[in-house]
Amino acid sequence: MEKQTILIVDDQQEILNSLQRLFNSEYKVLTAASGAEALELLKQNRPAVILSDQRMPEMDGVTFLKNSIVLRPDAVRLMITGYADIEATIDAVNEAKIYQYISKPFEPQELQKSLANAVERFLLVQQNRALQENLKRANKTLQVEKEELQKQVEQQLDLGNLIGSSPPMLHIFKLVKKVMNTPTTVLLLGDTGTGKEMLARIIHFNSDKKDKMFAAQNCGAIPDTLLQSELFGHVRGSFTGAVADKKGLFETADGGTVFLDEIGDTSPALQLNLLRVLQEGEIKPVGSSTVKKVDVRVIAATNKNLQEEVKAGRFREDLFYRLSVFPIYLPPLHERRQDIPELIRYFIHKYARRIGKNITGISKQAEAMLVRAQYPGNIRELENEIERLVTLADENSEIEETSLSPRFLELSLPEISFQEEGLNFKKACARLEKTLIVQALQMTGGNILRAAEELGLSRAGLHKMLKRHEIHPGEFKKQLF
Repeated sequence: MEKQTILIVDDQQEILNSLQRLFNSEYKVLTAASGAEALELLKQNRPAVILSDQRMPEMDGVTFLKNSIVLRPDAVRLMITGYADIEATIDAVNEAKIYQYISKPFEPQELQKSLANAVERFLLVQQNRALQENLKRANKTLQVEKEELQKQVEQQLDLGNLIGSSPPMLHIFKLVKKVMNTPTTVLLLGDTGTGKEMLARIIHFNSDKKDKMFAAQNCGAIPDTLLQSELFGHVRGSFTGAVADKKGLFETADGGTVFLDEIGDTSPALQLNLLRVLQEGEIKPVGSSTVKKVDVRVIAATNKNLQEEVKAGRFREDLFYRLSVFPIYLPPLHERRQDIPELIRYFIHKYARRIGKNITGISKQAEAMLVRAQYPGNIRELENEIERLVTLADENSEIEETSLSPRFLELSLPEISFQEEGLNFKKACARLEKTLIVQALQMTGGNILRAAEELGLSRAGLHKMLKRHEIHPGEFKKQLF
């Protein structure tokens, strides 16, 4: 056990030397021949006990011990005096917060016992304070976990939230029903915005783990060191800023589910630790030498081709096989267009209820334009557009096509109507030409060379058409974000 520090203050050097010899084997002893010298020592040292003589020139013991409270309030204070000064004794106890008053002459063994009691008191106070702080942190953590669990319970999702009746969605329904009550690791594949996190929540809240915590972490959102700490926790002092032990998501969600989004962006070191979780059910907090057992169901997601990442040496092959035990592919929205009307109605109801507005529906023209549009942002992009449309719509009205965002007005694929164009061949062709150019630019994110290749045109020829139709490719680059 580390030696505790004590500070002895006396104006007589022979007494300082004697007391230093008496206590040197048990404690780290600091000595000072005056109150002023002792106060300077207190600025740089943290003694458990301060032992001071009462009668000293310039600054007496009571004054010194009173001043010491400002610098070291936790230290236990003892005072020695050879004078029967009752008033000084009362001052010492009341003003200088003296733990014990020791009269001269004293027996060395009695002084040793008094000092040992004082050190024990100091340690007990420190331990009690540490326990109180740990209890506060634990209560705070429990409260946060309780609030998070309550929030998740309030937002419970059922299979009905998997909207769609297209063949790809019916296949997903079937897979989810088979896997949701098993401990099997699930890998969700698909483009950004296809609903991978929602599907992970649906699996959790329809499983036998629904009463436990669901914890989600985007693995591509924070640096690797912080990600290790977020997932596995850390011990105090393991890195700068680690002022206390911290539980990671795997320990916090023990018995529940951890959803790891963007798993393809993880580092080799993190991949190794994830492999340990999946194989052994063990985690090792950052800076710790011990492992902890956890029982967690892992659902991972990525928009990358992990097999290609394995071939390129950026992703561990053994981890890939552990993760892809039960893969589920979520198709992009353009591969399930027949589900878009149902999604539109669902989002209209959701956001109308959220803002307390009655929306009677959406016009056939607006719905048709949304169905025909391209969606690089997939369901998330459609949802954002519907939220905007509901906000813009008047009370007790339906959503009109005139309220659509410019990109939907421009990028929808309108049918050529003879009623609008009459039988004017040139106008109909010009409209079709513009529609195809806009669609190609949307698909290529405004890349003129690739758009020209898609259209079977030369780059120069496409430039002429862009100028003729007053189309600006730069506007399409922004739509990717």
